Amino acid sequence: MKILVCPLNGPRPVTEFAYGGEIRRSPDPDTCSDAEWSSYVFNRSGSPGAKYEWWCHIASGFWFVVLRDTLRDEVIATFPAEAVRQGLLTETRGAAR
Repeated sequence: MKILVCPLNGPRPVTEFAYGGEIRRSPDPDTCSDAEWSSYVFNRSGSPGAKYEWWCHIASGFWFVVLRDTLRDEVIATFPAEAVRQGLLTETRGAAR
């Protein structure tokens, strides 16, 4: 069974989590073109590699960030959601592994 380390709840079976999608910077809807907005809404990068993703621990409702290598299907690190607001996603200090 795969185990995912939640920053709040610790190691848990992956079946206790829901995937929320890749973290992507959204364009400003007030200033971007229709083409830029539709590209953001409908297009995703399917290339394999390390990606930041939203995950939720279903039982607690706790949302957090996972840095996951989609090529190897390996979790590199996990971060509390506050890391997104604080701009810490490029750092791995304090990350649960």
